[in-house]
Amino acid sequence: MAAPSQPQKSTYDVIVIGAGIQGSFTAYHLAQRHKDTLLLEQFLLPHSRGSSHGQSRIIRSAYPQEYYSRMMPESFRLWQQLEAETGTTLYRQTGLVVLGPPGEPELEACRRSLGVDEVLDATALAQRFPGFRLQAGQVAVLDSTGGVLFADRALRAVQEVFRRHGGTLRDGEKVLRIEPGATVTVTTTAGVYKAPRLIITAGAWTGAFVEQLGLRLPLQPLRIDVCYWREKQPGSAGLGSVSPCFLTLGLSQAPHGIYGLPSIEYPGLMKVCHHHGSPTDPEKRDQAPSSAPRPDTALLSSFISSYLPGLETQPAVIETCIYTNTPDEDFILDRHPKFSNIVIGAGFSGHGFKLAPVVGKLLCELSLGEEPSHNMAHFAITRFPGVLAPAL
Repeated sequence: MAAPSQPQKSTYDVIVIGAGIQGSFTAYHLAQRHKDTLLLEQFLLPHSRGSSHGQSRIIRSAYPQEYYSRMMPESFRLWQQLEAETGTTLYRQTGLVVLGPPGEPELEACRRSLGVDEVLDATALAQRFPGFRLQAGQVAVLDSTGGVLFADRALRAVQEVFRRHGGTLRDGEKVLRIEPGATVTVTTTAGVYKAPRLIITAGAWTGAFVEQLGLRLPLQPLRIDVCYWREKQPGSAGLGSVSPCFLTLGLSQAPHGIYGLPSIEYPGLMKVCHHHGSPTDPEKRDQAPSSAPRPDTALLSSFISSYLPGLETQPAVIETCIYTNTPDEDFILDRHPKFSNIVIGAGFSGHGFKLAPVVGKLLCELSLGEEPSHNMAHFAITRFPGVLAPAL
């Protein structure tokens, strides 16, 4: 936040709305390009209202979609660069196993994306990682690059470097109005700011912002249960801090997939979650009563009984997070169809954190009118019909 003694500036080269991991990396890249950048955040930092809080996220090279797997080498490199810039450890290499039936198309695509053929059957997986039990005929693809990103630490680190490069971060300022034009005007609860370029990375609040600009994006915020499960016998399940991350593909009992991370956030508790949730209004997410039904818990309990028998079958801790999903679960990274100086990054659908360094670079390039450094075809707004309101 700007120091209270400083006069509040009103004009910048670029304004970024939303200081989650995507907006913060976007601002980081802009500041490194010597652009005078304002990063606005509606909540006081740190906060747990959006999608970037919590201590851990999975990072991996294995991806079913080739366009994401092609981005991952650069993403790893940029995470390492941020570690070097801040002298902070942001990544722990634990390995990752992708579990599923052999021949499942997405599982096979993950195997191809790795460029290796390390496929483990049930016996080999149990020998390598004793806490895991595959079902008959199932296999595991091993991604040795996979691991854990320390999310809260990463968000602080990227914001620190952004400020170090001269960027301005103002938190506790809710955006009230956006007025497009050759110069965009952004009115907040604390001031009015102007810039020739605007980037919106507001997570679950993005839909409401772009409606002001005549754009109806198919963004669905989901309330996700983040569940932690206790080892039955501490240290005996092979699921402690040295165990790998995992995700499932193609399991009939978990159509949206299940993922897990080793015991890092809470000692003796493994994070295991369903990659899905219930529709929510981000303004009301925290108003859900504690007695509200949690349909994913039974699904996860059944999975744990079968695949992770060293864990208790009822969660010890349940927290919440928000995903903002697109219909195809691909990102939106594009210029506004009518206002080319307004760029939108949205719909990260629960798998965007690991790619944030590259996403921020792409949004920076779009805003500066440069040729993007990756193929953007899968991220275009126009892949969704009827997004422009008739008035435009």
